[in-house]
This record gives sequence, C-alpha cells and structure tokens, in this order.
Amino acid sequence: MKDFRDKIIVITGAGSGMGRDLAVQLARRGAKLAISDVDPDGLAETERLAVEAGAQVHAQLLNVAERETVLEYADTVAAHYGTVNAVFNNAGIAHHGEIEFTEFKDIERVMDVDYWGVVNGTKAFLPYVIASGDGHIVNTSSLFGLLSEPGQAAYNSAKFAVRGFTEALNQEMIVAGHPVKVSCVHPGGIKTAIARNATSSGDHDATSTAEFFDKYLARMTSEKAAEVIIKGVEREQARILVGADAKLLDIGVRLVASKYQAISARIVGSAMSRISR
Repeated sequence: MKDFRDKIIVITGAGSGMGRDLAVQLARRGAKLAISDVDPDGLAETERLAVEAGAQVHAQLLNVAERETVLEYADTVAAHYGTVNAVFNNAGIAHHGEIEFTEFKDIERVMDVDYWGVVNGTKAFLPYVIASGDGHIVNTSSLFGLLSEPGQAAYNSAKFAVRGFTEALNQEMIVAGHPVKVSCVHPGGIKTAIARNATSSGDHDATSTAEFFDKYLARMTSEKAAEVIIKGVEREQARILVGADAKLLDIGVRLVASKYQAISARIVGSAMSRISR
C-alpha cells in the first residue's frame, strides 16, 4: 500500500496515543477512516482532529474484547464505505505485577484486549481486506513481544501471542496468494498513556511505575511512532521496530539468546528498588 489516498483504514484504540496520531497522519494522506475506542471523549477528539485534517470519518465506541460486537462493527464499516483496505489493530492495555501476586482476572483482562482484541479485529475484517484487492493488516505487539521482563507477565504473554499470530497470518497470506500484506509492530518506549492507565498488583505502585516509565523509558513521541509505523507499512515490512530501544534490544536478544533473562532481571530489579524508595 504505497498510497493511502481514498483507502479505507480501520484503527482501533484511536482515542489517544499512537492510535490518534495514526488517524491524523493518515487523514492528511487522504485516507477515509473508521476509528474506534472505549473512551468517548478521546474518540470524539480524534474524530475532530481527523476531520480537521480533511478525512471522512466513521467513529464508533468499541470494546475490542467483545467478539460479536467487533464482528458487527466490521460489517457496519464495510457497509458504510463499501470496502476495507487496511486494519490497524492498535488497542491495548497494561498490567504491572509479578505472577505470584497477580490475579487470574488481571491476566485475562490483558489477554482479552491485547491478544483477543487483535484476533477479533483480524478475523472480523480479513474477508473484506482480502476482497479489497489491496489490503494490509497491521497488528501492534510491543518490545515486550520480543523479550520478557519481570513484572510484565500478563503483557508479555499477550504481546508474544500477537507476534506469533501475526507472523503466522503473514505466511498464510503468502501461501494463499492473497493480496494482503501483514505487519507486526513492536514499539519501544513511547510517550502514551498506556503506563499511566495500567493496573497493578503486589508491591507495584501504579503511579510510581508510570512516572518512572515516562521519565526514563518513554523516549519517542506518539507522533514520531506513528510516522515510523506508516513508513513501515509503505515499505511492506513484516516486522516494524519502533524506536532505537526496540532495535537495539531486538539485536541484543538475538545475540545473547536466553542469557538476556539474567541481565534483564538484574536491571529491572535495580530499577524497581529505586521506584519503591
């Protein structure tokens, strides 16, 4: 997909962060948008910005974890525009907490949104994307879909699952000869609200953890991240690494293999000690 003009683009999690910036930047490129989020105020603001940027916009409240609703949403968008060219399955949430202290419901909640939300969006829209003749599925994993970190088991599980699902989908589209490209996005530390909105368990203080993330780890703006993602889609990259941290750590894990786990445990343990002081 080299040109987004008049293409029908679906973006979930569009109420803030990367989703909002993807919507605005694609609007400027002439795309027609179908945007969704669970936050009505955030969604309305993204709609306003996208319309201001010149786009035709279909906006709808949507919980990506509700499968039947997502299936109905796909039919609604396809009926509204006549086709669907690309889907950015971007919606996501986070949870901080060691497995020992994390409730089943906390892991399930992250999996429902971050993994099943991607599966629901992909399955619901894939027939329309294939039929468009010029399609692209873009699924957001994470740096934590490339390596694991203590205290992030729920998020790691979902993002590794997204990676596996998306890489399998890419190969299936190639085997079937369908006119659909597939990209898995791995953002590093991006300045979004996901850390501030995360839940926590055990000794994790959500506010302190979010402040640490924003101060020390979030190096790239969501605007820049959206630019990188769009460029990766234009280049038909199967894996889109967003940020120098994602690129460097991906290389590091490849080089040291499972030994990265001991290194990560020491670094994160030290950082968490600083947060708890």
